[in-house]
Amino acid sequence: MTHPTAAAGSASDLMTLLGAAGLTPLRLGGRTLLPIVQGGMGVGVSAHKLAGSVAALGAMGTISSVDLRRHHPDLMQKTRDHQAGAAATQAAKEAINMANLEALEREIRAARALCGGRGLLAINVMRAVSEYGPSVTRALECGVDAVVVGAGLPLDLPDLAQDHPAALLIPILSDARGVQLLLRKWERKKRLPDAIVIEHPRLAGGHLGAAKIADLNDPRFEFENVIPQSLAFMRAAGIEIPLIAAGGIRSFEDIARVQALGAAGVQLGTPFAVTQECDAHAEFKRVLAQATDADMVEFTSVAGLPARAVATPWLKSYLKAEPKLQSVVHVKPRCTLAFDCLAQCGLRDGLPGWGQFCIDTQLAAALRGDVRKGLFFRGVGALPFGDQIRSVRELMQRLLTPNAAMAA
Repeated sequence: MTHPTAAAGSASDLMTLLGAAGLTPLRLGGRTLLPIVQGGMGVGVSAHKLAGSVAALGAMGTISSVDLRRHHPDLMQKTRDHQAGAAATQAAKEAINMANLEALEREIRAARALCGGRGLLAINVMRAVSEYGPSVTRALECGVDAVVVGAGLPLDLPDLAQDHPAALLIPILSDARGVQLLLRKWERKKRLPDAIVIEHPRLAGGHLGAAKIADLNDPRFEFENVIPQSLAFMRAAGIEIPLIAAGGIRSFEDIARVQALGAAGVQLGTPFAVTQECDAHAEFKRVLAQATDADMVEFTSVAGLPARAVATPWLKSYLKAEPKLQSVVHVKPRCTLAFDCLAQCGLRDGLPGWGQFCIDTQLAAALRGDVRKGLFFRGVGALPFGDQIRSVRELMQRLLTPNAAMAA
């Protein structure tokens, strides 16, 4: 016998719930979707299981492209041994990059099988990673529905996708000026975004769309400013592009509020990171679920961007040592992991003021649930189910239900 709660959580029933609640669906790529986008979370936090489960319920699920080989033991074994020396380092770098592209292809294929043609399947690629171009190209060749790009202005994304006119291109920006700049640049390339994610740096987790930590509270990032300003610019230009609000979205009321401002949908990261279907270790989910806003800290990442994460033992230790580390900043002869995950890295390239740690190592530790060594990115706000780990279906139902009690 089918449990009534499970039956109520199908894609069609969730769409009925959406209509009854008075929210507007997200129309994207010729499809009518729930106005909910699952944010991309690396390293390996949002892979095929999470993205495929979200898409299966009629929303947009997102695979993060960063270092996906960590979900594939055979690929990890192939790239486990790194030898010293410049030639060996280059060979190791190429081997890791090829392994990650293979992992990306596997994850897209598995997510596609899981969602069964429902919803949309996206790939999130950071503009700041060195393999940005190859990752975008491979994902498009694999038939991914959408490419989402943040951590930098993806002015070249239309060029990378020129052979894939049906693919949806979705940049992540944080203020109206960035929206205007990107639209003007893309218009010259005869291709406009299919949607734009507006991510609030004061509320989001991970790498944040501000130049420095002091800018996080700048009023230009407030949804009440950037959404109407961006829509006004597009109306004046005769352009209509859906805006998707990201950062601090935790409830039906949050969705209704940003839709009233003109947003077509919302993007959530942390609430999906604590679901049963999330691809990370159970201990990773526990850390995020039990953390509060008081447990988080803002710091400058190795990518040179402000970042927000849980103040775990490793992060506390790093921040205590950072002044000393900054005083001895210097260029390293090669990456400590024998491959360049970032196009510019504060540790490898000896950039003063940028983070002085290996982000791949710390995020990989978080993925496997290592609380002592991991870096656990998290957004602001209490989670819909408090410290409980619930299913993607239950999260969707909660987000689409008015006046649902928020667990403290």
